[in-house]
Amino acid sequence: MAEVLFYHLTATPLDRTLPDLLEKSLARGWRVLLRCGTQDGLAALDRALWSYRDDSFLPHGPATTADPERQPVLLTLGAENANAAEVLMLVEGATATVAEMSGFLRVCLLFDGGDAAAVEAARARWREVTAAGLAAVYWAQEDARWVRKAASGG
Repeated sequence: MAEVLFYHLTATPLDRTLPDLLEKSLARGWRVLLRCGTQDGLAALDRALWSYRDDSFLPHGPATTADPERQPVLLTLGAENANAAEVLMLVEGATATVAEMSGFLRVCLLFDGGDAAAVEAARARWREVTAAGLAAVYWAQEDARWVRKAASGG
């Protein structure tokens, strides 16, 4: 059963937070399905992942690539899991049903703390996820570090 992690971004933007989470997932041997809410956001993240740090490389590609199943991190707008990912990351308003979330080992929902609509949508998702009995953890940024603010057992 999936563990759903909510990341409330306040100190660093998505394009600086996401690479660290992706690196941690890949270090554990997990494949990642990164679902974005908009085409423009997806293109921006694709560019950011190529250039976020000079001394690192994050292997990734869009779902439209010739061999999506070979991508350790697959970027998509859709619901396909062509790379057999264990981790689903939802960014920029992307969503997944609770049933879909249950098919992953971990689901990470990253949202902008400066966007009132995104915060309210995350609160609604928290209620939905916990009501369905999935384990959930809420992380917030404080003084440039992550602090666990709430948890609901699954």
